Amino acid sequence: MAHNINVTSNEGYGVAARIVLISFISAVILMTILGNLLVMVAVCRDRQLRKIKTNYFIVSLAFADLLVSVLVMPFGAIELVQEKWIYGEMFCLVRTSLDVLLTTASILHLCCISLDRYYAICCQPLVYRNKMTPLRITLMLSGCWIIPTFISFLPIMQGWNSIGILDLIETRKYNKSSNSTNCIFMVNKPYAITCSVVAFYIPFFLMVLAYYRIYITAREHARQIGVLQRAGAPADHRHQHPDQHTTHRMKTETKAAKTLCIIMGCFCLCWAPFFITNVVDPFINYSVPVELWTAFLWLGYINSGLNPFLYAFLNKSFRRAFLIILCCGDEKYRRPSILGQTVPCSTTTINGSTHVLSGCSSVSKFLLLFCNRPVPV
Repeated sequence: MAHNINVTSNEGYGVAARIVLISFISAVILMTILGNLLVMVAVCRDRQLRKIKTNYFIVSLAFADLLVSVLVMPFGAIELVQEKWIYGEMFCLVRTSLDVLLTTASILHLCCISLDRYYAICCQPLVYRNKMTPLRITLMLSGCWIIPTFISFLPIMQGWNSIGILDLIETRKYNKSSNSTNCIFMVNKPYAITCSVVAFYIPFFLMVLAYYRIYITAREHARQIGVLQRAGAPADHRHQHPDQHTTHRMKTETKAAKTLCIIMGCFCLCWAPFFITNVVDPFINYSVPVELWTAFLWLGYINSGLNPFLYAFLNKSFRRAFLIILCCGDEKYRRPSILGQTVPCSTTTINGSTHVLSGCSSVSKFLLLFCNRPVPV
């Protein structure tokens, strides 16, 4: 989300600093492009991944992050390295609008994923099916792309963000030391508050609520693990098998909650500094240093590159799909055949609903492992 990004230092960058800057920015862009392409290809090629409703949001998120790395980051990097904007005023507005649109869309997708997992983990299976219908998923995905247009292209092209601060923008746009212009995006107080609330604070609030409820559910399951362990193994070997899978099920849910907390933590670390500064800056007479704005902006961009790597390293099913793609379809990374599953289904009741614990198919195991989704019997 572009904001007043220019370099006005009289000295500019030294050779060593320029090399480090170019290397770092190139690594971020390349990581974001390859990571998100890998997520999209994995879901498109893996039939089991395509069956999971959450993955529709993940693919759309990867597409938004991919567009950030292709349409937004390169132009920001060129301006940062060359210390001037060479593409004209109109394209500056277009680039800025795309920046706000795509980064906001990425954040809204993360919010939708957290809500989807809340309904999947904390509610009964019937409630989840009623809530997350194909129509509702389509509407949520549409909202992730349509809502950002009302805080990006519409106000920016109309100049609503610059009402009352036009003189300040014109002053900062022209760089006297290098006799060049910069792509300046400054916002007045109403736009700063409205944009930040829609793009960050509302999604952040919903994500915190969703992940808090998931944490409470995981803590309850952890308590049940302790009860099972203290009870010891049943005397009848026939009943021992379900208890083992109950423990495995609860440990899986606890691990999933920790995974979500890591994703949430990375989101806050990457975007909170920018949006806090975005609200504060207009009220302190736009005195935040340009270098700080630049650092916070690229910290937010890094979030677009982190998302696919979080799924790769923290999710076994995605990791397997990635290995199949990178190893050219090596058979040793493929899932066992569903027809080869001979272990009978066992069930348990958790949170008032019945769940499959093992057997039946690899689909059930994947559902539990990836997004901790209960599978109704």
